[in-house]
Amino acid sequence: MARSGLEVLLGDIGRLRGARVGVCCNHTAVTRDLVHITTALEAVGVKVVRLFAPEHGVDALAQDMITVEDEGSVTRVVSLYGDSADSLRPDPDLLADLDVILFDIQDIGARYYTYQATLGFIMEVAAQTGTKVIVLDRPNPIDGVSVEGNVVQPGFESFVSAYPLAVRHGMTMGELGTFFRDDLEIACDLEVIRCEGWYRDQWLDQTDLPWVFPSPNMPTLECAGIYPGMCLIEGTNISEGRGTTRPFHLVGAPWIDRDRLADFCTKGAAESGLSGVAFRPASFEPRFQKHAAMPCHGVEIFVQNRHSMEPFLLGLVVLEALLREDQGQFAWRTETYEFVDDPIAIDLLCGSAEARVSLESRVRPSELIDGWRTQLGEWLERREPHLLY
Repeated sequence: MARSGLEVLLGDIGRLRGARVGVCCNHTAVTRDLVHITTALEAVGVKVVRLFAPEHGVDALAQDMITVEDEGSVTRVVSLYGDSADSLRPDPDLLADLDVILFDIQDIGARYYTYQATLGFIMEVAAQTGTKVIVLDRPNPIDGVSVEGNVVQPGFESFVSAYPLAVRHGMTMGELGTFFRDDLEIACDLEVIRCEGWYRDQWLDQTDLPWVFPSPNMPTLECAGIYPGMCLIEGTNISEGRGTTRPFHLVGAPWIDRDRLADFCTKGAAESGLSGVAFRPASFEPRFQKHAAMPCHGVEIFVQNRHSMEPFLLGLVVLEALLREDQGQFAWRTETYEFVDDPIAIDLLCGSAEARVSLESRVRPSELIDGWRTQLGEWLERREPHLLY
């Protein structure tokens, strides 16, 4: 039987007696019986002094890049996703009076997913205040073996690329914490309470731990599986399916010829050696965000074999297909993205300008992947000392 770090902590709760405790969490911080961390701690006599909310809020009510305000309640909730880049880090005064801050959020194993950046930023401030950080670890839900993509290059850091990680990093939140502390030298008093009964090659549904959707547009584990590539569509003027029941599976815009795009996707996948996925010509109408309330045409992505599928390559194949299908309306997203004006969104997501420039120059996705193999090999060596499972 697998146990999350939260459940392991609850079995040794005496260590927190009398401590002033803060918690950074969202609604994914639950036991296998779906009891939230705040309720579970209260039941064993631990008072939470302060809650810290990541992007989307404690209850994940806010859409991506929507400001979350502080909340007044019996326990104060402090937003770590406000209206400026400064809001992403906690005020040192709000950590200085705490003995420990517990961090319990389900990650999904992709560099762009901002919860791991929030952990790093908390650790940076805790290193200044002397506050102990305890990560209550959870499995990497899309396995801790598979690693893909490139590594963030200097000058391309942002909330979606805060640290030099591979796109699909293959680590748990606790392992990322040790990487931040030991490799990046964030001198924080860090402890990781490991989860138990999880093996690196397992997806979350191969354990008996529950899947709780970790953000509004991450409804299923399969969605998490394609996100390391399909999030790249955020860096364009094409809908990535937000505002539908199939976010990241649906891709399109009002002007696209859906049959033509599906054909380009299918041919591109074959030419790049991408397997385990199929493309259906599709139409959909987003209810919010890009092209809201407008009929969009494009493709729906079907996962046929999640173990052979390479999601980052998938994202590059779809981008290439969009560029090939383009009849003059495709564009890279240029408005402010995660508080950054320059570089543009696609370069922040990719951690460099290389993918954008190469795809525009008709470099094939498989060539890009081959060109990053040295980076990826170096990443594998760099992460190895920090693996806990």
